[in-house]
Amino acid sequence: MSAPLTISFGAATALGLAAGAFAYASRWPSSQIFGRTLIAPALPGELALTFDDGPNPACTPRLLDVLARHGVRATFFFVGQFAQQEPALARSVAAAGHVVGNHSWSHPDLSRISAHRIREELTRTRDTLEQIVGKPIRFFRPPFGARRPYVLRAARELGMTPVMWNAMTTDWSERDPDRIAGRLVQKIERNHSRGVASNIVLHDGGHLALNTDRGPSIAAAEKLVVRYSSTHKFVAVDAWA
Repeated sequence: MSAPLTISFGAATALGLAAGAFAYASRWPSSQIFGRTLIAPALPGELALTFDDGPNPACTPRLLDVLARHGVRATFFFVGQFAQQEPALARSVAAAGHVVGNHSWSHPDLSRISAHRIREELTRTRDTLEQIVGKPIRFFRPPFGARRPYVLRAARELGMTPVMWNAMTTDWSERDPDRIAGRLVQKIERNHSRGVASNIVLHDGGHLALNTDRGPSIAAAEKLVVRYSSTHKFVAVDAWA
């Protein structure tokens, strides 16, 4: 009588382990199980500020002013539909010398949608951004960091390097710039102690709305720049490719 229960328990355990392995491979930023991604090289004196979910007419111009004031190049991963709505703003980011990357067209969970739609999300965004900025789009960041093997393969086939991160906090929900910056400082210092650079994620936009308030994130970014400008080199991700 106990054998079926044992088999059932064993099968459930195996399924649970498989689900956990998939979740790790598809979501954990440092996982390379589903394919290689760019995170950060063994250059502990370098920091890459990267910004997701723009362009955002409410906040991206303020961020550009901050970066220009401090002479910092950054990387912007744009949502395609927002770039289409704000082409002049997207163009101004590239014109200021920053790297523009692909963050999909509508910010879906790419690990859960069809291969056809994945290809469409990435291709449409790449083509739109290239038309706007007038140069190739070489980098891609999956929304939520969610990927599966086809996501990374499709990005590479479209000429883009997949980029993840090793320093992130919940700046999309935190309203205190000091707390955002403080949590990132902890991660930067941890990376430094491990002998690697920091690939930092902040948000200049929000994937649910074009004009999301990201003031705290921008203020936190400036705090990081002020803190580390004298001790670290700020780079865009193309310096590591």
